[in-house]
Amino acid sequence: MKSEMIVTFGGGKRVNADFKGFTIHTDQSEHAGGEGSAPEPFSLFLASIGTCAGIYVLSFCQSRGIPTEEIRIVQSHFAKESGKGIGKIELAIELPPDFPEKYKEAVISTANLCAVKKHIMEPPEFILKTVTR
Repeated sequence: MKSEMIVTFGGGKRVNADFKGFTIHTDQSEHAGGEGSAPEPFSLFLASIGTCAGIYVLSFCQSRGIPTEEIRIVQSHFAKESGKGIGKIELAIELPPDFPEKYKEAVISTANLCAVKKHIMEPPEFILKTVTR
């Protein structure tokens, strides 16, 4: 099965992706020559990790009637020893004091089901090519 995302250029350093009826806007920071009008693509990549884990945690809690207002995920990034790139990503699931003890390990297991993380751990093949329109 094939699905397509259409990437277009919005002027300046803006690059947009149209997918399933949504337009995802990106821009570069002013420091990188953009206007800072939208997140940079790499920021969206990082956000996809935390939000993916988040939807699993949210669904877990909702299915058990556990309130989620005081739950949050803090995602931290640690540089590689070389200083170039990210060597470690940590997700800390912050739970309120009254969160059921019996579900603490299960909520971690649930967050680990994140499809974004799975694709990072087992990356797809990338094929780049040119075609004439």
